[in-house]
Amino acid sequence: MDAQLERLAALVDQTGALIALYDADDRLRYANDAFRAAYFIEAGEEPLWPDLMRRNFGLGRGTVINAVDFEEWLRSTQSRRGKTGFRAFESDLHDGRWLWMTEAVDESGWMLCIAGDITHLRAEERSIRQDRDLAIKVSQTDELTGVANRRFVMAQITEMQERFIRAPEGKGCLVVLDIDNFKYINDRFGHQAGDIVLRDFAHRIHQNVRRSDCFGRVGGEEFVLVMPGTAVSEGVALVERLLVIIRASRPLTDPPDFAYSFSAGIAGCRKTDGVSDLYRRADQALYSAKMAGRNRVLAGEQ
Repeated sequence: MDAQLERLAALVDQTGALIALYDADDRLRYANDAFRAAYFIEAGEEPLWPDLMRRNFGLGRGTVINAVDFEEWLRSTQSRRGKTGFRAFESDLHDGRWLWMTEAVDESGWMLCIAGDITHLRAEERSIRQDRDLAIKVSQTDELTGVANRRFVMAQITEMQERFIRAPEGKGCLVVLDIDNFKYINDRFGHQAGDIVLRDFAHRIHQNVRRSDCFGRVGGEEFVLVMPGTAVSEGVALVERLLVIIRASRPLTDPPDFAYSFSAGIAGCRKTDGVSDLYRRADQALYSAKMAGRNRVLAGEQ
């Protein structure tokens, strides 16, 4: 088997394709020589994908990222990365090459990335496809916070529920999150302060969820966390950690001691549910959390 793998690796490098494998935590576990050369990864190095992108952005190499605020770009990109079984897009490198990149994700969250060089295609054709990719990204992203928007999140809930119905021995849960007393924040400190709180909330939650999870804003101060392959008890434990993170945040400079919290309701997938049933049970659990005093997570009927 080792000899076969060595032969496969040699043939892979001869193709000129860039090939990489990331685990469910988005850590690089394998990359061929072409991929490592394009993204400046040392032999034996296994960086997390966001750390790799952040490093190359700072050094002006690797992927061309046309963004003033890198962290905002990263948040938007991670909101969609690894959330579907397969996607394809174009990417340009600082060395002038243009790549056609595919990402395939299995049920456990491991991702295979394969890129081919399409620099030979006419520039105007590449520009049209890049405009298309940008339009898709905008249509799936919440403009204020940079995380996934309602359309994208609802599609992920549907996919999770359909996957669960096909394999009911699996797991999956939905969390609905709502910032506590948000109307008071707007009324007391102004809508600009409210926007700062929304962006702070989105940023901190997004930083602390897994790549396999989908976090997005569905409207106002309400957000959703889709957690495929996750039991309700595991989801509650994660949200409880998020509660601690948000309680410690101080996003406003005036007043500097301003703090806020959120409430959450969680429901697990059931074979008899439609998407609306799953959402309703999570929303009812959120209402119970609000009525119980806010700043907590409660699980709905299972």
